[in-house]
Amino acid sequence: MITVVGTGTGAAVDARVTAGAELVVGGRRHLDAVRLPEGAERIVLGPLAPALDTIGTYVAEERPVLVLASGDPGFFGIVRALAERFGPERLDVRPGVPSVAAAFARAGLAWDDAVVVSAHGRDTRTAVNLCRAFPKVAVLTGPGAGPAELGAALRNTARVLVVATALGSAGERVERVTPAGAAARDWGAAVSVVLCLDEARVVGPVRTVAGGIGQPAGWALDEAEFDHRDSMITKFEVRALALARLGPRPGELVWDVGAGSGSVAVECARLGAAVTAVEKTPDGVQRIRANAVAHGVDVRVVHGAAPGALSGLDEVPDAVFVGGGGRELPAVVTACARRARRAVVVALAALDRVPAARRALTEAGLSCEAVLVQSSRLAPLPGDVTRLAAANPVFLLWGIRPPAHSEGAAQ
Repeated sequence: MITVVGTGTGAAVDARVTAGAELVVGGRRHLDAVRLPEGAERIVLGPLAPALDTIGTYVAEERPVLVLASGDPGFFGIVRALAERFGPERLDVRPGVPSVAAAFARAGLAWDDAVVVSAHGRDTRTAVNLCRAFPKVAVLTGPGAGPAELGAALRNTARVLVVATALGSAGERVERVTPAGAAARDWGAAVSVVLCLDEARVVGPVRTVAGGIGQPAGWALDEAEFDHRDSMITKFEVRALALARLGPRPGELVWDVGAGSGSVAVECARLGAAVTAVEKTPDGVQRIRANAVAHGVDVRVVHGAAPGALSGLDEVPDAVFVGGGGRELPAVVTACARRARRAVVVALAALDRVPAARRALTEAGLSCEAVLVQSSRLAPLPGDVTRLAAANPVFLLWGIRPPAHSEGAAQ
């Protein structure tokens, strides 16, 4: 039997649980904090594979094993690896208080509506994009993915970071800092968890299902759902296909270039992606911000004309939507296609501009497909009859980066 005990957030480990263990596995601070049986072999966790091999030897000989972990070892913890290797029936899990629960408790906040993401040993961009997209996020940190790195990436956002260090110990600290303040400090290795909060929305409505990521009730919303100028908005039929090809999802970043009213940007944000909208007109910038507020989502708005405005963005988008046309279109599409990790979608009204846009996508290494979207909506006529009112046809092109090359984009 493998007994897995969660420690480190204030609860003492019962000596009766540790008694009789012949092998004890854990981080150095866990081993130092618990009185262990004399004569037991100890393994300080580093690389997991050798430790699992040693545990396997003891299990095969039916000798008792004790594994010490932080908080709840079934929450982004070692229980997954142990269950995969030895089977859940061999585990006796004694969870402690998760560091995420303890951090939210110290901050005086409920966390049933929080998004929780691990940046330990993972690409931090997923955590950063979730922090940008959602008002309440807990980040489990690791080397190279701590408060300083998160703060640097979130410097341009109106977020507050709550940094919880050494939770449950005599040296516990819980500090509220701005992203810029977090980026300027050396936090050491004892950080337990970082909460990223939009304080204006941190107290949300009562929930039935836990977790901050939910699916919207609908998408490809009617144009009437957005403030726009003179019907200058991506129609919902086109938007539906564009969203399908963009594939926005939590943890990703989408650019909406030439955003206009921001309808595509807002829809991507409603589906959980972090979004940057680039728009050259001042009134368009205001409309995008107003539409984002109306739909309860975060959209970062950059005032400037592409492609020049794109050079000032130090982020790497997963997908990009390019709306409109103009002489600069080939250069805009090229700039976007070179940066995008996964996909670029272009909407065009003019047939003449299609070849240049297609060439820009393919020359950047994307495979390109296109379709002409033509639709007609029912419209009433006098006498209680109905006609079909044709919408302006729109060319939709999409470039997809081959999977083998998606990680190399923009490097």
